[in-house]
This record gives sequence, structure tokens and C-alpha cells, in this order.
Amino acid sequence: MTDRATPDAASDTTDLFEIIRTTRSMRRLKPDPVPNELIRKILEAGVCAPSGGNMQRWQFLVIRDPKVKATVGALYKRAWDEQVAPRYRSGEPAPGMIRERFLRLLDAAEYLANHIHKAPVWIVPCLEGATPTRTSGSSIYPAVQNMLLAARALGLGATLTTLYLNFEKEVEAALGLPPNVHSYALLPIGYPLGRFGPVRRIALADVVYEDRWGQPSHDL
Repeated sequence: MTDRATPDAASDTTDLFEIIRTTRSMRRLKPDPVPNELIRKILEAGVCAPSGGNMQRWQFLVIRDPKVKATVGALYKRAWDEQVAPRYRSGEPAPGMIRERFLRLLDAAEYLANHIHKAPVWIVPCLEGATPTRTSGSSIYPAVQNMLLAARALGLGATLTTLYLNFEKEVEAALGLPPNVHSYALLPIGYPLGRFGPVRRIALADVVYEDRWGQPSHDL
């Protein structure tokens, strides 16, 4: 299976657990336009998410303007070239990942860095408030995951990236965000060049403890 293959006929689905199992990070996207009604469905899924105190302080910036994407895309590529790629290329694969698959992942990430400005639609989830923290993130990242799952259900590719935050001030200025609003991710969205498929994760037994840290669970 290659990342550049044509999506199969079953690219969209309504089974929640199948959607969860096959929501891969799709970093290679076609430049073809995405209908407004599909973007609206993705955004509606986002605002169905919970937020702290149900305050719903989120705002969602939809970017289609080629000039904005070009400006932010250049900063994204700079962050990849200067900071992220050297660290990843000299590092080791994640646990349980063979080096060949690790290199394919890096190639896909580099493709995104070179082509993110060509993704037809970006969604930038933002929150009103002070400096982002783990607590504030809990009020926006559930919405992000809802949108990723909704995109998958609609046969659209997407990924969550925060790499641009290496140049946070420059990017947020390019996006025109006011001082009291911060972005928490960038979601490039489009029809995928690759196929959806099962995600690969380490076994539950390696990450689940019961009752106290380090004590394996024998029932799950």
C-alpha cells in the first residue's frame, strides 16, 4: 500500500469504531476544492465537543486565501527545514515502529511541509484567553478530534499539526488573530492522495496499568 494510491470505494463510512480505527494522519492531499457543505459538517462536529464549563470560547478560522496559505506555509516549511527535520532524521523510530515505516512517515511529513499551502482548506482552531496551557487545551482538542473523525467519515484527509507554532507570533499575525486569541493547531483538509487504513499503535498491555502505576491489568 502506498501513500499515493487512489482512495478506495469505502473511503467514507458511518461506523464510529471503524472511523476511529482508520483515521490516519493524511499528509498528502489533492488540491481539488472541497464543497462548503462538507466543511460545515466538519465544523458542526467540532462545536459538538465538550469544553470547560461549557464556555465554548473557541473560534474556528477557515483559510482558503492562497496568499495567507503561502505566507504561513513558508513559515511552516522553515520550521520543518531548520528545526524539526534535523531532529527527526537523527532520531530513532517510535517504540514498535520499524525504521522503514519511520522513514515513510518522515517522507510524508516532509511532503506536507513542502505542499501544505496547496491543501484546499485549512481549519485553525483557536481559543480566547491568556497563554495556552494544558487546562485550556482540554477545551479545544476534543473539538479538534471531532473534526478529524468527521473528515474521515466524509472521505476527506486531514492531520493535526502544531509545527507552525515554532513561529507562533509570525503565524498568528499573518492569520490576523487579536492579542487575546491563540491558535492551538492547524488542520489541512482535502481529498487524500493515499488510502485510509488501520492505524498502527502499540499494544494496550504496554500502556495500561490497573489501580496503581506499573501494575499490569489482567482483565483488559
